[in-house]
Amino acid sequence: MKWQDQGACKGVVEHSIFFPNTAEQGWQAKQAKAIAICRGCSIRSECLTYSLEYEPHGIWGGFIES
Repeated sequence: MKWQDQGACKGVVEHSIFFPNTAEQGWQAKQAKAIAICRGCSIRSECLTYSLEYEPHGIWGGFIES
């Protein structure tokens, strides 16, 4: 089983919350929802490590792109 299969985000239908469009109204609420999901995730560190190496966009491991 890959680490991604264990993520708290696995069952989230609205994946766009992890890639909020800051030009849209309400993007802060989406961002907060994604971070809250990540906060309780058991593979948060693996997710963050992956994003730092491969994925510069979106919310990964509860952190926002910089």
